Amino acid sequence: MSRPILYDYYRSSAAYRARIALSLKGIEYESRSINLAEGAQKAEAYRSVNPQGLIPALEIDGHLITQSLAIAVYLDQTHPEPPLMPRDPVDGAHVRALALTIACDIHPLNNLRVLKYLTGELGLSEGQKSDWYSHWVREGFDALEAMAKPRSGDFLFGDSPTLADVCLVPQMYNARRFNVPVDDYPTLLRADENAAKLEAFAKAHPDEQG
Repeated sequence: MSRPILYDYYRSSAAYRARIALSLKGIEYESRSINLAEGAQKAEAYRSVNPQGLIPALEIDGHLITQSLAIAVYLDQTHPEPPLMPRDPVDGAHVRALALTIACDIHPLNNLRVLKYLTGELGLSEGQKSDWYSHWVREGFDALEAMAKPRSGDFLFGDSPTLADVCLVPQMYNARRFNVPVDDYPTLLRADENAAKLEAFAKAHPDEQG
């Protein structure tokens, strides 16, 4: 069977999630860089792979899967160990809620195409763009800290990484990159620090991408 192919960009937080999930599952893959900064995702060659023109996309088992959470869930269902989701339905709903708070409520407002639109078509200054970015990250992190704290352990839920941490780590990386203070979020910081100690997370870090 051919090696999985991940259409990737080192700084994309969505692609970062997919790298973490693949690494946690111990799946070796080929990375094909789609340079978002240069607009490679808009090229016809990539649109033929993913009509949405977004990354990541994963070719695996004869299938093409797009959207980082869909990729993570597929990997969890086809490679059950170590699990990314609790078996209990209530616990699973809690972990999904944490993950979706990041993937649906924070990240989409602050991804590259939105930031380019703010300073391009809408004519916002770099300072206004930074204010926009910080506002939505802090609002999302305020909620995430409160949601996660009661049931957290070493990670956002319990003492093993879950889908919630797969989403958290890239968002924390981006927050720091855009100089958003994160010291007010001890639960998030603890989960992020413990994730950094694991080889799977370290291997997926943007600085480790060739």
